[in-house]
Amino acid sequence: MTAFVALLRAVNVGGTGKLPMSDLKALCEAAGFANVQTYIASGNVVFSSHKSEAQVRALLEAALEVYAGKRVGVLVRTAAELAAVLDRNPFSDTVPSRTVAIFLNAKPPSTAIAEITGCNGEEVRLGKREIYVHYGDGMASSKLKIPAAREGTARNINTITKLAEMASALEDQEV
Repeated sequence: MTAFVALLRAVNVGGTGKLPMSDLKALCEAAGFANVQTYIASGNVVFSSHKSEAQVRALLEAALEVYAGKRVGVLVRTAAELAAVLDRNPFSDTVPSRTVAIFLNAKPPSTAIAEITGCNGEEVRLGKREIYVHYGDGMASSKLKIPAAREGTARNINTITKLAEMASALEDQEV
């Protein structure tokens, strides 16, 4: 089995998309995923499956649409892919809570950086299927708009590190 991490868009953030993590865990188990664990109440779930990434994403999106009555975006990575996101972090020498990776389902377009508006000291770099952002002075006052990230979801490096550890532990269990 492969260990996967699924990241849900706009769940339990700013009063929208309420989804108790116990319900998310139950949805994943009903979809046939094993060893399901959630992490903090912002739509992070780690599990094992024999299915492909595309199948996992489709199953989870369908289950969430039935549950929520609307489409919920899902971004999926394997344990190895999530570890690689950390390895490729171009801001690894900065405060991890001020750096995010915005996860996408496809490679960011080469025009992504040129289309950014509202930049005021933030640093942005493109990744494989991520956009990395370092908020030097913090996120609270940022006006940064990244059109290429519209369908993505961001997690800070601390959260990604914890999810990568959880997924790696599942992979180790499977060996």
